[in-house]
Amino acid sequence: MARRRFLESLVSILLGSVILAFGFYNFYYLNNITEGGVLGLLLLLKNLFGIQPSIANIIIDGALLLIGYKFFGKKFFIYSIIASISFSFSYECFEYIGPILPNIQSMLISTILAGISVGIGVGIIVRAGGAAGGDDALALVIAKTTSLNIGMVYLLGDVVVLLLSLFYLSAYDVFYSLIAVTISGKIIDFIYYHSNNNKIIENV
Repeated sequence: MARRRFLESLVSILLGSVILAFGFYNFYYLNNITEGGVLGLLLLLKNLFGIQPSIANIIIDGALLLIGYKFFGKKFFIYSIIASISFSFSYECFEYIGPILPNIQSMLISTILAGISVGIGVGIIVRAGGAAGGDDALALVIAKTTSLNIGMVYLLGDVVVLLLSLFYLSAYDVFYSLIAVTISGKIIDFIYYHSNNNKIIENV
């Protein structure tokens, strides 16, 4: 039974990572939509203070995943590492293949699709018991220790980072990014709390 549950979680994490990578490349990257969370924070640190994202990412993501490990245990940490590696591999594959969708002329449609794909990908991963990155781990911890839903935590964190991004981005760019993160936050919330699987927050 435990082995079957592990395999089901593993398949879900791999599927979520592929969907997440697909959305990031085909909708976020190709349409220059920025992000909140850790990714947006890395871009903010680079543009304002010249801190290299590769270095900052290791420090920030590592610290946040260790916080997640403290609250949710070894299995969560292992699942998160698998999610992180599979996302990176999937993203590299999509980058190598190149655009596989027709060019979408509408920025609004691209933004909506970005929010939907990222929301579904992250939602599947956290429902399976892992985190796609450090910001996901932090969102789960905050949701566990407060009365906030996980989707609201994602949204609040993303909004703060995006508003700070106004120091180097135009209001136009931030506007569409806010739409994307609002949609993804709502979808993550729906998938996580309307799942029949055991929830991380309730079982710790």
